[in-house]
Amino acid sequence: MKTVAILATLDTKAAEADFMRTEIETLGGQALLIDLSLVGDSDLKADVSKQEVVSAGGGNLDELLVKPNREQSNPFIVTGATKILLELQEAGTIDAVVTLGGTQGTSTCAPILQALPYGFPKIMLSTAASGDTSPFVGIKDITMMFAVSDILGLNVFSRKILANAAAAAWGMAQSEQCITKSTAKGVIGMSNLGVLTQGAMHAIDLFEKAGYEVITFHAIGAGGDAMEQMMKEGIINAVFDYGLGEIADGVWGVLRAGGPERLTVAGKLGLPQVIVPGGSEHLGILVNEPSKVPAGYEDHQITWHSPYVFVPRLNAEEQGRVAKIIGEKLVHSTKDTLFLMPLKGVSSYSAEGGELYNPGLDAAYWESLQKELPDTIEVESMDNNAQDDVFVERAVSYLIDKLEN
Repeated sequence: MKTVAILATLDTKAAEADFMRTEIETLGGQALLIDLSLVGDSDLKADVSKQEVVSAGGGNLDELLVKPNREQSNPFIVTGATKILLELQEAGTIDAVVTLGGTQGTSTCAPILQALPYGFPKIMLSTAASGDTSPFVGIKDITMMFAVSDILGLNVFSRKILANAAAAAWGMAQSEQCITKSTAKGVIGMSNLGVLTQGAMHAIDLFEKAGYEVITFHAIGAGGDAMEQMMKEGIINAVFDYGLGEIADGVWGVLRAGGPERLTVAGKLGLPQVIVPGGSEHLGILVNEPSKVPAGYEDHQITWHSPYVFVPRLNAEEQGRVAKIIGEKLVHSTKDTLFLMPLKGVSSYSAEGGELYNPGLDAAYWESLQKELPDTIEVESMDNNAQDDVFVERAVSYLIDKLEN
């Protein structure tokens, strides 16, 4: 029998949580109610009480209730629920988790779900799922469902939405597929962008023919950060960091910006890596008015990824700023790291015939990179575009050699 954990504030969501529990039991499963409330009480008995949650988080409920304050109590609730869920998951006692709430409930549950490992089913029914969900999902495989109406009372509409969320969690729990140790020779993490896809496909083919699996990450912020996290979790054994647009966008805080750890983890862990500054010669800027060039970029070489994604080619000074950040992030990298530079453009945009083709800026970028890259890593250039077969083959052969010798 599969068990689904239900996280809810039972002082305000008891009827809804109880309804979801009944739905799961009707499907043939079992539900485990975990109470995340603070002040109010409920007639519905939780399997894990709010006292147990707060205590597991290092707090004392009676003390918190003297002058109840969500800001003060929330860290104890989040820490406690996270600890309890991780223990249940590691023991194999639960098979999925579903949460329900508004903005406060969603904000409370988000870090709890983000702490769970990849692959473990995580469903979040939320009134906030129609807006910017990135703070709630982060880099984890959380499935958010928009509640449409407020989660406040049972009615002809909410019953169906609650039933769908419960069924989704129960259905995911049925899958026996799990993330296990790969039976391949190793697992390669590879970043990619649309302007590098042909080269990425060639790399995947080469790696697979050599007996390796490849997990590819769309390097537009969360993708690269997720790749770094999987390195920490031991899922990835080596890295082909093909797309560094997240580094360029990070300098200006625009569309594809990666997190602070981007491009640092493989070096700290000592994983073999090949780094290509793919897609870092341009920015991706989201605009409100389609096809209108933002102020300050009138003198740049430009193209459009879509009517709403503006793509300016960085000038020499701006490329130098990106090169400086790349160099700073690679100071932790030593042996088994190759920085591989394609001298004829770092993406399809800057390839000959591309919208951002500019050999002069290519040369300036390479000059800046050579000044900034640490002397602890291998640095190599090739007279190719980043997507040329021979260039990709050099990157792949380097990683395979490091893994096998």
